[in-house]
Amino acid sequence: MAFSQAAVVNVVHNTITAHEDIFNGTPTTDIVSLENYTEALFIIEKSAGATGTAVITVESCDDTTPTTATAVAFEYQACTSGNTWGDRTSATSSGFTTTAGANQVYKIFIKDTDLSGTNSYVRLKATESANDPVDGAIVTVLLNPKYPQDPPKEAIT
Repeated sequence: MAFSQAAVVNVVHNTITAHEDIFNGTPTTDIVSLENYTEALFIIEKSAGATGTAVITVESCDDTTPTTATAVAFEYQACTSGNTWGDRTSATSSGFTTTAGANQVYKIFIKDTDLSGTNSYVRLKATESANDPVDGAIVTVLLNPKYPQDPPKEAIT
């Protein structure tokens, strides 16, 4: 069976749609399953809002509730000026703080092997650290399916 490139590469899920104050209220993304994928990529797009910031963490979850959510280490990459991307950087379970400014993009990477214990679920959490509205959205992309098929396996349960 032939697979489309999309089936081999990813499944995309719009986890937090565009908001005028994306970090207000310590939002978390939908919980996605990495049972059938080896990596999740969360993309944070900050458009308007020059001074608002948030601490970004990734939580390993034991189920879709979650009954237990544990902050874990991850990697990220930031584009905070024009089209210039910084190096891929390791973050501890304490996360990192976004840079104040508009028109930025952050890529947050988490591998299934970096989840806590036997967990197979993950979500991103944004804790507002500078209370000034930031417009933006967060999208989740699941990478490297363990069992490629077309259409790709769903990751929201």
